[in-house]
Amino acid sequence: MRYFFPFAVAIMAFSASAHLGPHDARSNAEMAHKAELSSRCAQHVAQFNDKRWKRSLGHPGNTTVKIHTQAPYYDVLQNDTCVLSPEVTAGPYYWPRSQILRQDMTEGQVGVPLWLDIGVMNMATCSPLEGVMVDLWHCNATGSYSSFTELSPNTKFPALLAEQGKNASDFVVGSTDIHTDSETWLRGMWPTDDHGMMQMKTIFPGFYVERTIHIHVQVHTDWTTGENGTLVFENTVSTGQLYFDEKLEEKIMAMEPYSSHTQINRTRNDVDMEFSKGTANGYNPVVSVVPVDENDLTKGLIGYITIGVDTSAIEDEHWSAS
Repeated sequence: MRYFFPFAVAIMAFSASAHLGPHDARSNAEMAHKAELSSRCAQHVAQFNDKRWKRSLGHPGNTTVKIHTQAPYYDVLQNDTCVLSPEVTAGPYYWPRSQILRQDMTEGQVGVPLWLDIGVMNMATCSPLEGVMVDLWHCNATGSYSSFTELSPNTKFPALLAEQGKNASDFVVGSTDIHTDSETWLRGMWPTDDHGMMQMKTIFPGFYVERTIHIHVQVHTDWTTGENGTLVFENTVSTGQLYFDEKLEEKIMAMEPYSSHTQINRTRNDVDMEFSKGTANGYNPVVSVVPVDENDLTKGLIGYITIGVDTSAIEDEHWSAS
């Protein structure tokens, strides 16, 4: 199976080495390898971008049929600039048991509708990856994560751990159990089609303490699903975070229910602890957005991004979510 989306994702998983804090920098040799892959596929990426307007169905604003049928708005891989990104953390609110196979993960959460069109590219062959599971999760309009709803989005994470008698230095993403409930909203996954594309309906994310607005993403190979619709997988190829343009964020955060989150100040992209890692070496983790109605953002947004995956760097996870 294969996958990719408009801001190449980082190679990292939630394994025992995936701690809360920043990860060790990848070796110079590995980064050079990624840069070589990116450069070699640059022409292919440009061709995918050119096809966006030639093969997308209808005008960018005319999206009703595509969205209602849950088919990708774009039927080819999209990418304006980048292919790969450095290693990025899966974050403390990663909980695989809550990830569900579906194309609409809103579950009644209030916010500006967002349809994410994600394409996945195999950087070894510069071709779309079919049948790769793209796994997404993010906070709601006021900063909370499902499965962790009793943890305040306005309190720094080390303090949250201390309240539970745990040390931040001992925390392992996806392994240390701090989940507080079985809620699953704003968590979902779907495999790429034969064009290397997938689409997920969600809402525009809010923010929580010390982090800019973002969406977490993982790409899995050799996956299966359990009877309860959650993920059982063998390998994780990439982990990353998607971001949005600051000007768009300012407009969305001025709307309800986002504007009701006043307990803390929003962290901007330029000072976020993880954003700079995603933009290192010229990579671009910012989602390109097309409004459904340019005069009314409340009607929703279509975001597209292309993820370049180095299929030679697969993390062997052997996770079972059952």
